Amino acid sequence: MDAPTRYVKSSGVSIAYQVHGEGPIDLVFVPGFVSHVELLWEYPPAARFLRRLASFARLIVYDKRGQGLSDRPPDPPTLEDSMDDLGAVMEAAACRRAAIFGISEGGPMSALFAATYPDRVSSLVLYGTYARMVNSPSYSLGIPNEALDRWAKMMREEWGGPLGVRIWAPSCDGDPEFERWWGRVLRQGTSPAGAIALIDLYRELDVQAALPSIGAPTLVLHRKEDKIVPARQGRFLAEQIRDARYVEVEGRDHLAWTEDADALLDEVEEFLTGSRRARDPERALATVLFTDIVGSTERAAELGDRAWRDLLERHDAIVRRQLAIHRGREVKTLGDGFLAVFDGPARAIRCAAAIRDELAAIGVPVRSGIHTGEVELIGEDVGGMAVNIGARIGAIAGSGEVLVSSTVRELVVGSGLEFADRDRHALKGAPGEWHLFAAEAPVS
Repeated sequence: MDAPTRYVKSSGVSIAYQVHGEGPIDLVFVPGFVSHVELLWEYPPAARFLRRLASFARLIVYDKRGQGLSDRPPDPPTLEDSMDDLGAVMEAAACRRAAIFGISEGGPMSALFAATYPDRVSSLVLYGTYARMVNSPSYSLGIPNEALDRWAKMMREEWGGPLGVRIWAPSCDGDPEFERWWGRVLRQGTSPAGAIALIDLYRELDVQAALPSIGAPTLVLHRKEDKIVPARQGRFLAEQIRDARYVEVEGRDHLAWTEDADALLDEVEEFLTGSRRARDPERALATVLFTDIVGSTERAAELGDRAWRDLLERHDAIVRRQLAIHRGREVKTLGDGFLAVFDGPARAIRCAAAIRDELAAIGVPVRSGIHTGEVELIGEDVGGMAVNIGARIGAIAGSGEVLVSSTVRELVVGSGLEFADRDRHALKGAPGEWHLFAAEAPVS
């Protein structure tokens, strides 16, 4: 987060907002179900999503009343309340006219605002949203009322944890980093009672009558297999808003910043600026660590499936505990090992040594490879030559060995870490020969 959180009064309620970037157009991001303007920046994909918007626009983000850092009145806001709050945020941010980007629950109010205040809306972007959420005698494209009953029951019984990941963001199901963050956003974004009140509000929201009055250029985006709001809802919006452009992208996630978020952002950027950039991957200097169980195939055959699974679970728990201690980030598991990244090579070496020693105590030999270089940040994954080099180093390490590149050795001079020379090696896919060293340092 690179901007302070400020507040503006709207009908006696304090609304939290932030302004990012200095682009040629003003863009107001209207959040969906639950928001928190500060916690959004703590999840890397969400932060990248917002930074991308701020790269071509002056981005204004805010928490709706009753959510996040804004005041929590006893009742959920009406559409008029929400429009007043949006207008107040725009005025506080010295924004007379803006593009409005409404997602999910923020979509109906954004559409109504565009129809009501055409002089304040230069263009409208709607993602994963609807004119009416639930079915009625005159509207059969929504979801059954009973689905909202099930959501409310789930919220009463399960609030506090990573609620509904399988329907809000199925691509993140089982991802511990996302689940920790999502649970925290929900807890700090609103209360269980507040969430259930929102569900009840959704039963009544209906802006169908306003759609034909929208004159602003409009882009309607939807993921093809959205688990929360079916794509037919988005198609209906585009049909009812004159000259609206409808784009349906692959995917199942309802959250905008998960799955292939760039597919959405490309469309938004082109719509608002007239062009879309080539997708240059974000890059950063990082230390990559590869770990691997030595002789895993033979050990699995010796122990049998159940005992081997139990041993793997102990192995995974030990690795994850040491990653947490040494500030490493798990990228993914690779068969019988891990790929992790660190912001410092000394921590990576000490982490690898701690993993080796703790696993050796339970009879599980491991080897590790470490390299520092520029990596491509691809969602939660990493790629590029530095990652390939780290993998090759790990593949030639001996049992119990923490093998590092000369780059790593040079970067930790003065740290007290000691190394043994392991000669030069040709690494498949990497240019030239690489001088490698075995770390011989204590854990602490």
